[in-house]
Amino acid sequence: MITTQDTNWYVLYTAPRAEKQVKERIDMLGVECWLPLHRTPRVWSDRVKIVEIPLFSSYVFVRCTDAVLRDLLKVYGVIRIVFYNQKPAIVRQVEVDAIKEFLEQAAEHELCAGEEVEILTGAMRHVSGKIKKIKKNHLMLYLEQLGATVCVKLTDVARVNRLK
Repeated sequence: MITTQDTNWYVLYTAPRAEKQVKERIDMLGVECWLPLHRTPRVWSDRVKIVEIPLFSSYVFVRCTDAVLRDLLKVYGVIRIVFYNQKPAIVRQVEVDAIKEFLEQAAEHELCAGEEVEILTGAMRHVSGKIKKIKKNHLMLYLEQLGATVCVKLTDVARVNRLK
């Protein structure tokens, strides 16, 4: 019987945009596979949708023995094993735990379109508004008091506190 002490975390490089399919195929084989995902807004011409995309493009993590790792190269969508110093790169459990903790903390601070927020610092201090759009470094806030939409730079805002 294989125990968790006999296994290590490894990284597989996948075909572009095939991470979720590779994870499903590896899960069907009974091998522990982890694909870190984060939620982000995507804009289409008719709507904005929150989608889950891989944190690391074209990479999945697997926990298995060295022998099983070689067999995973046969999974459709897996391109290669990530190597370091001519050996399969081993990811320590503390590193995996750190990534998981980062994703949990990021999910707690996630903002969504339509949410009411109050800016606590910066030029717009104590002003509340409804988020219309979220861009990489900016929030588009609708200020009901003024009947206007303003663009707030996230780097200028130290904290954004969620209201009810």
